[in-house]
Amino acid sequence: MAAEQAPATIRYVAIGDSFTEGVGDEQPDGSVRGWADLVAQGLADAHGAPIQYANLAIRGRLLRAILAEQLGPALALAPTLVSFNGGGNDMLRPGTDLAWIASETESALRQIREAGAEPLLLAGANPTGGLPGGGRVRAKGDELTRAAAVIAAGLDVRFADNWSDAELAGRQYWSHDRLHLAPVGHHRVAANVLRALDLLAPADWIVDAPATPAPTTREQLRYTREHVVPWIQRRLTGRSSGDGRTAKYGEWTWVLPRGANT
Repeated sequence: MAAEQAPATIRYVAIGDSFTEGVGDEQPDGSVRGWADLVAQGLADAHGAPIQYANLAIRGRLLRAILAEQLGPALALAPTLVSFNGGGNDMLRPGTDLAWIASETESALRQIREAGAEPLLLAGANPTGGLPGGGRVRAKGDELTRAAAVIAAGLDVRFADNWSDAELAGRQYWSHDRLHLAPVGHHRVAANVLRALDLLAPADWIVDAPATPAPTTREQLRYTREHVVPWIQRRLTGRSSGDGRTAKYGEWTWVLPRGANT
């Protein structure tokens, strides 16, 4: 696409954390894809025309950082659609201020609308079945999802509620770290998002997976050593998995309908 080409009719920006960046859906070249990339492709396919897409999400970001670092730059791109998800990393920490998250989410949605774009609110998928102490996080997620539904209804904003997708909570949809979705999980979320936009997912997407057995004691010990301990060490030292990272699509990239001539 030529740089001087007129803007696309659909200009989609995604903001958030690792969920929106696409962690867990790693590609052969080491990059990540994820549900937002899939949604961009689904939008282009459904409308039969190229769209513009940007993804400013960065793994490890708390909601405060998402709002401070991503919301303004996203709106500066003059999008027509902005997907918003945040608060997942906040919920993993003690003392989560759920009322503040809900209030800031509502404010962000209002800002998106005031900028002339359509806001799309997402509740993240529920990973808590495989996490140590998952019950505490699940209670927070349940409360925050209820609040998000109220906010979306009050503002008449489209809402993709992945947290309440009981099938998606199954371990077969999650990567080895149990915190990020596997490729099939990202496809399922993308299908949920397209449905919220009144669109069908491409027929060739795989959005269901067979159940997997519970981990053995040896697998559980290995999981703790490889994923839980490093996570605790990052928290204790104030580090984040997103330190030093930048957005994978900080400016517009063109997404063509599949089968279109390039």
